[in-house]
Amino acid sequence: MNADPLSDILRLTCAQSLVTGGFCAGGSWAIRFPAPTKIKFFAIARGHCWVTIDGEAESIRFNEGDVGLMTMPRAFVVSSEPGLVPVDAMRLFSGAGKSPVCMGDGQDFAYIGGHVLLDAASGQLLANVLPPWIRIDASRTQASAFRWLLAELVAERADTRAGAQLATAHLAQLLFIQILRAHMETDAVLSAGWFRAMSDRRLAPALALMHGEPARSWRLEELADACAMSRTTFALRFKTTAGVPALTYLAEWRMRLAERALRAGATPVAVIAESIGYASESAFSNAFKRSTGHSPREYRNAARLAGMSDDVLAAGQTSV
Repeated sequence: MNADPLSDILRLTCAQSLVTGGFCAGGSWAIRFPAPTKIKFFAIARGHCWVTIDGEAESIRFNEGDVGLMTMPRAFVVSSEPGLVPVDAMRLFSGAGKSPVCMGDGQDFAYIGGHVLLDAASGQLLANVLPPWIRIDASRTQASAFRWLLAELVAERADTRAGAQLATAHLAQLLFIQILRAHMETDAVLSAGWFRAMSDRRLAPALALMHGEPARSWRLEELADACAMSRTTFALRFKTTAGVPALTYLAEWRMRLAERALRAGATPVAVIAESIGYASESAFSNAFKRSTGHSPREYRNAARLAGMSDDVLAAGQTSV
Protein backbone atom coordinates (compact mmCIF):
# COMPACT_ATOMS: atom_id res chain seq x y z
CA MET A 1 0.00 0.00 0.00
CA ASN A 2 1.70 3.15 -1.23
CA ALA A 3 -1.08 5.63 -0.49
CA ASP A 4 0.07 9.06 0.64
CA PRO A 5 -2.87 10.99 2.15
CA LEU A 6 -1.09 14.36 2.34
CA SER A 7 -0.11 14.14 -1.32
CA ASP A 8 -3.72 13.27 -2.12
CA ILE A 9 -4.89 16.45 -0.37
CA LEU A 10 -2.27 18.60 -2.11
CA ARG A 11 -3.28 17.19 -5.49
CA LEU A 12 -6.98 17.61 -4.76
CA THR A 13 -6.56 21.25 -3.77
CA CYS A 14 -4.11 21.89 -6.65
CA ALA A 15 -1.69 23.49 -4.17
CA GLN A 16 1.00 25.29 -6.16
CA SER A 17 3.79 27.25 -4.50
CA LEU A 18 5.35 30.19 -6.30
CA VAL A 19 8.36 32.33 -5.38
CA THR A 20 7.21 35.83 -6.24
CA GLY A 21 10.05 37.99 -5.02
CA GLY A 22 12.75 38.77 -2.56
CA PHE A 23 15.11 41.49 -1.45
CA CYS A 24 18.38 42.13 0.30
CA ALA A 25 19.15 44.83 2.84
CA GLY A 26 21.84 46.37 4.97
CA GLY A 27 21.88 48.80 7.87
CA SER A 28 18.53 49.97 9.29
CA TRP A 29 15.47 49.26 7.18
CA ALA A 30 11.75 48.38 7.41
CA ILE A 31 9.15 47.31 4.81
CA ARG A 32 5.38 47.16 5.29
CA PHE A 33 3.64 44.40 3.32
CA PRO A 34 -0.11 44.49 2.62
CA ALA A 35 -2.47 41.86 4.01
CA PRO A 36 -2.00 38.74 1.87
CA THR A 37 -4.96 37.45 -0.13
CA LYS A 38 -3.36 34.01 -0.49
CA ILE A 39 -1.33 31.75 1.78
CA LYS A 40 2.01 33.53 2.02
CA PHE A 41 5.40 32.07 2.87
CA PHE A 42 8.82 33.60 3.29
CA ALA A 43 12.28 32.45 4.25
CA ILE A 44 15.35 34.16 5.65
CA ALA A 45 18.29 33.24 3.44
CA ARG A 46 20.82 35.48 5.23
CA GLY A 47 20.91 37.47 8.46
CA HIS A 48 17.92 38.10 10.70
CA CYS A 49 14.84 40.33 10.87
CA TRP A 50 11.81 41.17 12.98
CA VAL A 51 8.25 40.57 11.84
CA THR A 52 5.46 42.69 13.33
CA ILE A 53 1.92 41.63 12.43
CA ASP A 54 -0.96 44.11 12.68
CA GLY A 55 -2.94 43.44 15.84
CA GLU A 56 -0.14 41.53 17.57
CA ALA A 57 1.59 43.12 20.55
CA GLU A 58 4.95 41.39 20.13
CA SER A 59 7.36 41.36 17.21
CA ILE A 60 8.81 37.99 16.18
CA ARG A 61 12.50 37.51 15.46
CA PHE A 62 13.42 35.41 12.44
CA ASN A 63 16.96 34.14 12.10
CA GLU A 64 18.85 32.81 9.10
CA GLY A 65 17.17 29.64 7.85
CA ASP A 66 13.85 30.33 9.59
CA VAL A 67 10.69 30.05 7.52
CA GLY A 68 7.28 31.65 8.05
CA LEU A 69 3.83 30.94 6.63
CA MET A 70 0.77 33.18 6.99
CA THR A 71 -2.86 32.38 6.24
CA MET A 72 -4.43 35.34 8.02
CA PRO A 73 -5.21 38.48 6.00
CA ARG A 74 -3.22 40.96 8.07
CA ALA A 75 -0.62 43.48 7.00
CA PHE A 76 2.84 43.07 8.52
CA VAL A 77 6.20 44.80 8.75
CA VAL A 78 9.57 43.14 8.18
CA SER A 79 12.44 45.17 9.62
CA SER A 80 15.99 45.13 10.88
CA GLU A 81 14.63 46.09 14.30
CA PRO A 82 11.16 46.85 15.71
CA GLY A 83 9.79 50.38 15.72
CA LEU A 84 11.31 51.74 12.52
CA VAL A 85 9.14 53.69 10.08
CA PRO A 86 8.52 51.29 7.16
CA VAL A 87 8.60 51.81 3.42
CA ASP A 88 5.49 50.61 1.56
CA ALA A 89 6.28 47.31 -0.19
CA MET A 90 4.04 48.00 -3.18
CA ARG A 91 5.87 51.24 -3.87
CA LEU A 92 9.28 49.65 -3.30
CA PHE A 93 8.79 46.66 -5.60
CA SER A 94 6.47 48.08 -8.27
CA GLY A 95 9.21 49.87 -10.17
CA ALA A 96 11.86 47.21 -9.76
CA GLY A 97 10.85 45.07 -12.72
CA LYS A 98 13.14 42.03 -12.87
CA SER A 99 15.96 43.78 -11.04
CA PRO A 100 16.69 42.61 -7.48
CA VAL A 101 15.64 45.06 -4.79
CA CYS A 102 18.26 46.10 -2.26
CA MET A 103 17.96 48.46 0.68
CA GLY A 104 21.20 49.98 1.88
CA ASP A 105 24.28 48.02 0.86
CA GLY A 106 22.34 44.74 0.84
CA GLN A 107 25.04 42.87 2.74
CA ASP A 108 23.29 42.02 6.01
CA PHE A 109 20.03 40.38 5.02
CA ALA A 110 18.33 38.35 2.25
CA TYR A 111 14.65 37.43 2.08
CA ILE A 112 12.69 35.16 -0.28
CA GLY A 113 8.91 35.45 -0.47
CA GLY A 114 6.10 33.70 -2.27
CA HIS A 115 2.56 32.42 -2.02
CA VAL A 116 0.51 29.25 -2.46
CA LEU A 117 -2.21 29.04 -5.09
CA LEU A 118 -5.18 26.80 -4.31
CA ASP A 119 -8.08 25.56 -6.40
CA ALA A 120 -11.06 27.89 -6.02
CA ALA A 121 -13.47 25.00 -5.44
CA SER A 122 -11.45 22.67 -3.20
CA GLY A 123 -8.72 24.89 -1.77
CA GLN A 124 -10.49 25.62 1.51
CA LEU A 125 -9.97 21.98 2.48
CA LEU A 126 -6.31 22.87 3.01
CA ALA A 127 -6.59 26.54 3.93
CA ASN A 128 -9.07 25.90 6.74
CA VAL A 129 -6.82 23.51 8.67
CA LEU A 130 -3.76 25.73 8.78
CA PRO A 131 -3.26 28.09 11.71
CA PRO A 132 -3.08 31.85 11.12
CA TRP A 133 0.67 31.79 11.53
CA ILE A 134 3.46 29.19 11.35
CA ARG A 135 7.12 29.77 12.17
CA ILE A 136 9.61 26.99 11.49
CA ASP A 137 12.82 27.45 13.46
CA ALA A 138 16.06 26.64 11.65
CA SER A 139 17.19 24.66 14.69
CA ARG A 140 14.50 22.00 14.16
CA THR A 141 15.36 18.51 12.94
CA GLN A 142 14.36 19.49 9.38
CA ALA A 143 16.96 22.30 9.37
CA SER A 144 19.28 20.61 6.86
CA ALA A 145 16.46 20.23 4.33
CA PHE A 146 15.47 23.88 4.73
CA ARG A 147 19.06 25.07 4.41
CA TRP A 148 19.53 23.09 1.20
CA LEU A 149 16.25 24.33 -0.30
CA LEU A 150 17.01 27.96 0.55
CA ALA A 151 20.51 27.73 -0.89
CA GLU A 152 19.16 26.20 -4.09
CA LEU A 153 16.38 28.79 -4.36
CA VAL A 154 18.87 31.63 -4.02
CA ALA A 155 21.14 30.03 -6.63
CA GLU A 156 18.35 29.36 -9.14
CA ARG A 157 16.87 32.85 -8.78
CA ALA A 158 20.30 34.33 -9.54
CA ASP A 159 20.89 31.93 -12.44
CA THR A 160 20.23 32.51 -16.12
CA ARG A 161 20.65 28.86 -17.15
CA ALA A 162 17.86 27.15 -19.06
CA GLY A 163 15.22 25.69 -16.77
CA ALA A 164 15.83 28.04 -13.85
CA GLN A 165 12.18 29.12 -13.69
CA LEU A 166 10.89 25.55 -13.49
CA ALA A 167 13.60 24.57 -11.01
CA THR A 168 12.59 27.50 -8.80
CA ALA A 169 8.92 26.43 -8.98
CA HIS A 170 9.73 22.86 -7.93
CA LEU A 171 11.97 24.04 -5.10
CA ALA A 172 9.19 26.34 -3.87
CA GLN A 173 6.79 23.39 -3.88
CA LEU A 174 9.26 21.33 -1.87
CA LEU A 175 9.65 24.20 0.59
CA PHE A 176 5.89 24.32 1.17
CA ILE A 177 5.73 20.56 1.71
CA GLN A 178 8.59 20.78 4.20
CA ILE A 179 6.72 23.53 6.07
CA LEU A 180 3.65 21.28 6.32
CA ARG A 181 5.77 18.32 7.46
CA ALA A 182 7.53 20.40 10.10
CA HIS A 183 4.20 21.75 11.35
CA MET A 184 2.82 18.21 11.58
CA GLU A 185 5.71 17.34 13.87
CA THR A 186 5.38 20.45 16.02
CA ASP A 187 4.84 20.28 19.75
CA ALA A 188 1.92 22.68 19.45
CA VAL A 189 -1.57 21.23 19.84
CA LEU A 190 -3.19 20.96 16.40
CA SER A 191 -6.92 21.48 15.99
CA ALA A 192 -8.96 18.34 15.38
CA GLY A 193 -9.19 17.63 11.65
CA TRP A 194 -7.61 15.70 8.82
CA PHE A 195 -4.27 17.52 9.21
CA ARG A 196 -3.96 16.46 12.85
CA ALA A 197 -5.01 12.91 11.91
CA MET A 198 -2.26 12.73 9.30
CA SER A 199 0.28 13.84 11.89
CA ASP A 200 -0.68 10.91 14.14
CA ARG A 201 1.63 8.04 13.24
CA ARG A 202 -0.60 5.51 14.99
CA LEU A 203 -3.49 6.38 12.67
CA ALA A 204 -1.36 6.46 9.53
CA PRO A 205 -2.07 2.83 8.49
CA ALA A 206 -5.83 3.40 8.55
CA LEU A 207 -5.58 6.62 6.55
CA ALA A 208 -3.35 4.90 4.01
CA LEU A 209 -5.91 2.13 3.58
CA MET A 210 -8.82 4.51 3.08
CA HIS A 211 -6.92 6.73 0.66
CA GLY A 212 -5.44 3.76 -1.18
CA GLU A 213 -8.81 2.08 -1.76
CA PRO A 214 -11.58 4.63 -1.18
CA ALA A 215 -14.13 2.47 -3.03
CA ARG A 216 -13.72 -0.47 -0.67
CA SER A 217 -16.32 -1.01 2.04
CA TRP A 218 -13.91 -0.76 4.93
CA ARG A 219 -15.04 -2.10 8.27
CA LEU A 220 -13.99 -0.41 11.48
CA GLU A 221 -12.41 -3.67 12.66
CA GLU A 222 -10.12 -3.79 9.61
CA LEU A 223 -8.94 -0.23 10.13
CA ALA A 224 -8.38 -0.83 13.84
CA ASP A 225 -6.40 -4.02 13.14
CA ALA A 226 -4.16 -2.14 10.71
CA CYS A 227 -3.33 0.29 13.51
CA ALA A 228 -2.82 -2.50 16.06
CA MET A 229 -5.64 -1.16 18.25
CA SER A 230 -8.88 -2.48 19.57
CA ARG A 231 -12.00 -1.36 17.75
CA THR A 232 -13.06 0.87 20.66
CA THR A 233 -9.64 2.45 21.17
CA PHE A 234 -9.24 3.13 17.46
CA ALA A 235 -12.72 4.62 17.09
CA LEU A 236 -12.18 7.00 20.02
CA ARG A 237 -8.67 8.02 18.94
CA PHE A 238 -9.70 8.66 15.35
CA LYS A 239 -12.74 10.75 16.27
CA THR A 240 -10.80 12.76 18.84
CA THR A 241 -7.98 13.42 16.40
CA ALA A 242 -9.85 13.90 13.12
CA GLY A 243 -12.99 15.44 14.57
CA VAL A 244 -15.19 12.85 12.86
CA PRO A 245 -15.50 9.04 13.04
CA ALA A 246 -13.29 7.05 10.68
CA LEU A 247 -16.08 5.92 8.38
CA THR A 248 -17.45 9.47 8.23
CA TYR A 249 -13.98 10.62 7.17
CA LEU A 250 -14.04 7.98 4.43
CA ALA A 251 -17.49 9.10 3.24
CA GLU A 252 -16.39 12.75 3.17
CA TRP A 253 -13.21 11.90 1.26
CA ARG A 254 -15.30 10.03 -1.31
CA MET A 255 -17.43 13.17 -1.78
CA ARG A 256 -14.33 15.30 -2.36
CA LEU A 257 -13.15 12.81 -5.00
CA ALA A 258 -16.59 12.90 -6.59
CA GLU A 259 -16.58 16.69 -6.69
CA ARG A 260 -13.23 16.68 -8.46
CA ALA A 261 -14.43 14.13 -11.01
CA LEU A 262 -17.62 16.10 -11.68
CA ARG A 263 -15.65 19.32 -12.20
CA ALA A 264 -13.00 17.67 -14.34
CA GLY A 265 -15.03 16.37 -17.28
CA ALA A 266 -17.91 14.40 -18.67
CA THR A 267 -17.42 11.07 -16.89
CA PRO A 268 -20.90 9.57 -16.43
CA VAL A 269 -22.27 9.92 -12.93
CA ALA A 270 -22.78 6.14 -12.72
CA VAL A 271 -19.08 5.57 -13.44
CA ILE A 272 -18.05 8.08 -10.77
CA ALA A 273 -20.42 6.41 -8.30
CA GLU A 274 -18.86 3.01 -8.90
CA SER A 275 -15.30 4.37 -8.71
CA ILE A 276 -15.82 5.57 -5.14
CA GLY A 277 -17.72 2.56 -3.82
CA TYR A 278 -21.43 3.15 -4.41
CA ALA A 279 -23.51 0.22 -5.65
CA SER A 280 -25.87 2.41 -7.65
CA GLU A 281 -26.09 5.86 -9.18
CA SER A 282 -29.14 6.68 -7.08
CA ALA A 283 -27.37 5.78 -3.81
CA PHE A 284 -24.46 7.99 -4.77
CA SER A 285 -26.72 10.85 -5.87
CA ASN A 286 -28.59 10.79 -2.56
CA ALA A 287 -25.34 10.77 -0.58
CA PHE A 288 -23.86 13.55 -2.72
CA LYS A 289 -26.92 15.75 -2.26
CA ARG A 290 -26.86 15.22 1.51
CA SER A 291 -23.21 16.28 1.53
CA THR A 292 -23.30 19.25 -0.85
CA GLY A 293 -26.96 20.28 -1.09
CA HIS A 294 -26.91 19.65 -4.85
CA SER A 295 -27.40 16.66 -7.10
CA PRO A 296 -24.30 15.53 -9.05
CA ARG A 297 -25.69 16.96 -12.29
CA GLU A 298 -26.55 20.29 -10.65
CA TYR A 299 -23.04 20.45 -9.20
CA ARG A 300 -21.43 19.68 -12.59
CA ASN A 301 -23.54 22.28 -14.40
CA ALA A 302 -22.73 24.93 -11.80
CA ALA A 303 -19.00 24.10 -12.08
CA ARG A 304 -19.16 24.46 -15.86
CA LEU A 305 -20.88 27.83 -15.60
CA ALA A 306 -18.29 29.01 -13.08
CA GLY A 307 -15.52 27.87 -15.42
CA MET A 308 -17.07 29.75 -18.32
CA SER A 309 -17.29 32.90 -16.19
CA ASP A 310 -13.63 32.56 -15.25
CA ASP A 311 -12.69 32.20 -18.93
CA VAL A 312 -14.64 35.32 -19.85
CA LEU A 313 -13.01 37.25 -16.99
CA ALA A 314 -9.55 36.09 -18.04
CA ALA A 315 -10.21 37.08 -21.65
CA GLY A 316 -11.33 40.51 -20.52
CA GLN A 317 -8.24 40.97 -18.40
CA THR A 318 -5.98 39.92 -21.26
CA SER A 319 -7.49 42.48 -23.61
CA VAL A 320 -6.81 45.43 -21.30
